[in-house]
Amino acid sequence: MMTFLGAIGHALPFLIPVFSIVVIIAIIVVAIELVVIAYVRHKYMETPFVSATLQIIIGGIIVLGLGILIGRS
Repeated sequence: MMTFLGAIGHALPFLIPVFSIVVIIAIIVVAIELVVIAYVRHKYMETPFVSATLQIIIGGIIVLGLGILIGRS
């Protein structure tokens, strides 16, 4: 269910015809998802919240970088 909601959150904004608005909405959706993932890691995996947040941010930067590299090929 959460995977479906995440996918909808990423895909539906692209139905909006104004690309700059779509990008802003996508950034907000991703930011909310990352905070939720950090919270779940903190609550259920007993990871300190700051540590979980840093791990999520570093992972997000790696995924972004790989996405940019793949997009350029």
